Amino acid sequence: MAKKNIDKKETRRTPRASSFFGKVAALLGNETFHFILGLAIVIFSVFMLLAFTSFFFTGAADQSIVESGNAVDPEVRNYAGSRGAQLAAYLIDGCFGVASFFILVFLVAAGVKLMRVRRVRLWKWFIGCTLLLVWFSIFMGFVFKDNYTFFHLGGMHGETVSKWLMLQVGVPGVWLLLVGTAICFFIYLSAGTIVWLRAIFGLGFLKKKEKKEGGEEKETTDDTRTPDTTEEILEIEEEEEGEEEPGTVELIPQGGEVDLTFEPATPNEEMVVTLPPHPEPATAEPEEPGFHIDPIIEEEEYQGPEREPYNPTKDLENYRFPTIDLMRHFDNDGRPTIDMDEQNANKDRIISTLRSFGIEISSIKATVGPTVTLYEITPAQGVRISKIRGLEDDIALSLSADGIRIIAPIPGKGTIGIEVPNKNPKIVSGQSVIGSKKFQESKYDLPVALGKTITDEVFMFDLCKMPHVLVAGATGQGKSVGLNAIITSLLYKKHPAELKFVLVDPKKVEFSIYSVIENHFLAKLPDGGEPIITDVTKVVQTLNSVCVEMDQRYDLLKMAHVRNIKEYNEKFVNRRLNPEKGHRYMPYMVVVIDEFGDLIMTAGKEVELPIARIAQLARAVGIHMIIATQRPTTNIITGTIKANFPARVAFRVSAMIDSRTILDRPGANRLIGKGDMLFLQGADPVRVQCAFIDTPEVEDITKFIAKQQGYPTPFYLPEYVSDDGGSDMNDVDMGRLDPLFEDAARLVVIHQQGSTSLIQRKFSIGYNRAGRIMDQLEKAGIVGPTQGSKPRDVLCSDENDLAMRLNNLQ
Repeated sequence: MAKKNIDKKETRRTPRASSFFGKVAALLGNETFHFILGLAIVIFSVFMLLAFTSFFFTGAADQSIVESGNAVDPEVRNYAGSRGAQLAAYLIDGCFGVASFFILVFLVAAGVKLMRVRRVRLWKWFIGCTLLLVWFSIFMGFVFKDNYTFFHLGGMHGETVSKWLMLQVGVPGVWLLLVGTAICFFIYLSAGTIVWLRAIFGLGFLKKKEKKEGGEEKETTDDTRTPDTTEEILEIEEEEEGEEEPGTVELIPQGGEVDLTFEPATPNEEMVVTLPPHPEPATAEPEEPGFHIDPIIEEEEYQGPEREPYNPTKDLENYRFPTIDLMRHFDNDGRPTIDMDEQNANKDRIISTLRSFGIEISSIKATVGPTVTLYEITPAQGVRISKIRGLEDDIALSLSADGIRIIAPIPGKGTIGIEVPNKNPKIVSGQSVIGSKKFQESKYDLPVALGKTITDEVFMFDLCKMPHVLVAGATGQGKSVGLNAIITSLLYKKHPAELKFVLVDPKKVEFSIYSVIENHFLAKLPDGGEPIITDVTKVVQTLNSVCVEMDQRYDLLKMAHVRNIKEYNEKFVNRRLNPEKGHRYMPYMVVVIDEFGDLIMTAGKEVELPIARIAQLARAVGIHMIIATQRPTTNIITGTIKANFPARVAFRVSAMIDSRTILDRPGANRLIGKGDMLFLQGADPVRVQCAFIDTPEVEDITKFIAKQQGYPTPFYLPEYVSDDGGSDMNDVDMGRLDPLFEDAARLVVIHQQGSTSLIQRKFSIGYNRAGRIMDQLEKAGIVGPTQGSKPRDVLCSDENDLAMRLNNLQ
């Protein structure tokens, strides 16, 4: 009995303690608090700068006052007052000398980072400022050891350390030590220092001078090549967003009474082969016919002229990621609260219902989630699992619950799970999920945070490993909110240079909110149409264009001798691929299709075939697909679709057959709606409460991105020409040539590339007009016929050849 009372006292204290620490964590993670703290640090740095600067002019006059220890003295002449004079005298004279200014540099960098004015690698700034602080202190103390006025230029630290070093290694040793550490610091800043030093040690400037004077080119072997890559110190930017640990209620029946205890839930080369020239014979004899074999010369690995790695985000280097405060904050914020009356009532009803059917249990434990409570029961010896599984409706009737779900057994445990909806469900906000430490510190290539599990853990996955997702559920059960959560997760973690979206919206209203970020994140056809694809004919053309982009990317991977987009981009960033040969940085591409069932009804196989191709092949080249439908029937979700979409998200459906169509098992028909879903990727589904991200929140996020500088145009997909398109040249009227015909012909010949998108970009015309000009160029014999995803061949070798063809036309 005493133990029971103690447990109850602990039960009462635990929520209060967790609530207090939760409030503290929320305050520390609040962006407004960060901004105010950063502003205070910057203001303090300006105050210290004023004190330091004034110290050089008033320090001698204030020396006696400061040494006397008077806290406040009206005779102090320092512009920062008595406190400023004391701090300046302590840091400059008593510590590091004039090098103390580096302390202010680091404080300003920390304040700027907290205010999020600029993205600062604080760890790198800390290392750099600390090294400079110590080095300059020792240097000034060593060089000006005999020049003492009213303060030490190197501070007491610099004077003391320099004297100790002189005793250890002497004056020349100290000079060598200072020069060596300075060189190491410059090498830390840039690897180009190594190239410069090798050129000096190798007397490279003398060799260049000799070559210039002699006028002869000499072949020299130089092993002083260094990689073009520069090592960078990676930083993990930590957001101080704490995650709440749920409480676990343990219910153990003992003679009709139950002890209640709270336990914290534990979340779980190539080389070029050349033949040397044969020396000419000394005597002039007639040469006999020889036998010569040309060696197979492979493509030489390209080494870019730049020493720094390529930065794909340089075009938008001032881009700022959306902030957490753009999302709505709820008071409960998804934190589960334990209602002991409700838990005891549900426990008693479950036990009595099972006993009425002759089933005894040895223990029962409850895990309270945001919307659902999981009761784990351990049946007595000899009880068949199938007997409990058949009592699903009877338990739901006794609990008066809107559908329960039985997991028999729970994978990895020797228990049976009964999921019961809470009477007062909590909202899982997007802010609590996106702002969580788990999401902010994730290293996934395409991180997606969906919501929270029953144990109040943030549930997230890497879209690159899925690699495609099928979303299904009845109308009004949360599909659109789920798609918003997926897109928003990616917007919060990826730069516009690293990710592009292809958004297909037959309803015309779901994705229209994302049209404002057209030049940042969206990809579309080069015909000047709407950024959100709504027309069925445009959908077919867009999906086929994505297939063309996929084929082009595979060609580039083949040329680069790599297997996936990650290896290719790494090679391109390190400047080992030649852009002049068509190589380019590949952003990830995510194709999101809403109302897939409507597309199948209107377009049928024309839509299904490119989707099947993308789903089967596009993973390695960074193209991923998410399709959503409210009609999870077998004629919509065919076997081909299911086979290539291993990751599936099921919201509530009306019938068990629909759940079997999506998940190959029942369960989705037992969900409670309003974002309650099952995520299947592998053997067993996971129940997740989807994060609620409302339309006004998405509007604020997209406006935040749209206000920043974007690219001049959206990401244009390659042009797609159908098999029957452009094949009939008899319809082209050469008597009515376009006014831009000759200019377009010269453009094509100069670039030696027959591309409709090239003409469209250079002359700022529409896609249809550019296509007609390309047909006229083909009819005139200037370019060849279409070759699928490849550009047309240019049949004119130079402008003289073009001029002759144009004269023949006239």
